[in-house]
Amino acid sequence: MKKMRARLIFHFPPLLVIFIFPQVLLARSENDDFSRHPPRPIIRTQHDRSDSDPQQVHISLVGRDHMRVTWITDDKHAFSIVEYGTEKGKYDAKARGEDTEYTSFKYSSGKIHYTKIGPLEPSTTYFYRCGGSGPEFSFKTPPSTFPIEFVVVGDLGQTEWTASTLAHVDSEDYDVFLLPGDLSYANGQQPLWDSFGRLVEPYASRRPWMVTEGNHDIEIVPEHPQSFTAYNSRWLMPYEESGSKSNLFYSFDVAGTHIIMLGSYTKFFVESPQYKWLESDLAQVNRKKTPWVLVLLHAPWYNTNTAHQGEGESMRQTMEKLLYKARVDVVFAGHVHAYERFTRIYRNEHNPCGPVYITIGDGGNREGLALEYLEPASPLSLYREPSFGHGRLRILNETHAYWSWHRNNDADALVADTVWLESLSTSKTCQNTVDEEATTSFANDEL
Repeated sequence: MKKMRARLIFHFPPLLVIFIFPQVLLARSENDDFSRHPPRPIIRTQHDRSDSDPQQVHISLVGRDHMRVTWITDDKHAFSIVEYGTEKGKYDAKARGEDTEYTSFKYSSGKIHYTKIGPLEPSTTYFYRCGGSGPEFSFKTPPSTFPIEFVVVGDLGQTEWTASTLAHVDSEDYDVFLLPGDLSYANGQQPLWDSFGRLVEPYASRRPWMVTEGNHDIEIVPEHPQSFTAYNSRWLMPYEESGSKSNLFYSFDVAGTHIIMLGSYTKFFVESPQYKWLESDLAQVNRKKTPWVLVLLHAPWYNTNTAHQGEGESMRQTMEKLLYKARVDVVFAGHVHAYERFTRIYRNEHNPCGPVYITIGDGGNREGLALEYLEPASPLSLYREPSFGHGRLRILNETHAYWSWHRNNDADALVADTVWLESLSTSKTCQNTVDEEATTSFANDEL
């Protein structure tokens, strides 16, 4: 088995590095002989509430100060009502929403409820109850200003490794959960969507989960070769609010950060709705209001693992220029079941005005880890390791953010890779660059 490749990039005190290398302030990696564990069994959760009680409860952001609460009941007559307030057991507000259902062959879903609540105050804990009965839940709204912390996990699945990852995530507070595709690994087996919803409910009901689709979220149906019926029905995201016509790609703002969720498995060519939407969305970004811009998608555009080589290449060739010109700060991907962090890149070359690319498809999927990497290692790849884990991006202010990757180490989560980042919106070099094709040599400052 190949060991991970790691390198200690900087040997300067942090404050000195800030002045020398303005776009990545400090990187740290640890090299050890950690023994990687094999895949673990699927967890199939059971429904243990009444037909009218809510199950699979999760929340997502909608606009600046609203939250969408989604849940499922077996009772088709249950109401799509959410009662909520800032005191435990006391609900001084109520909202009524909508519902949907779907069928797939012999499977019929429960009643899927969506209710938007708000306006809500930032950094505030709310208690809520769905449908007028059942257990009380609570969530905390994100802050309206920096700092804000995102957890990023791809290819989550529902195995014992998934449970380990979620427990590690839950051990430290955060504000928003970002998932770049492959949620349940149902692969068309509808009961696994229900099992997944119950597994993540303790976490997804307390912090907003913002997701995009992956290949394992596709239903393979003869008449609809790439159908996302279950995904779209169960995980409704704020696509309409961002001007998109599809739940498979959308954007949202939170605490000075503009986040774009792209669809690797819907059309992305230049004349496609997704491309035209992305072009329009990026043109409307105001970096004074949202100095940070993040992008999430499933199939990575840059990848030195032997798994899934080239699968994101067509999308990269089509859309990379848009992201580069918009000075996107970081692009997160999943799909490859390992962790990898790249330098700032544009068109397969180091470019200090391009995004940092991070592959984080290591949430705990049932297929196991992608253990093999291409050799010799690319100088663009700064850290790569085939282990399960999760990442955290803590944006401290308009200029600086701290990224850390936490490897699952059984009972503990070990911080294995860290790096300081500077927003490209504050880079005079990048703001003054007119020709995006420039190949000027820059100092070897890692990113």
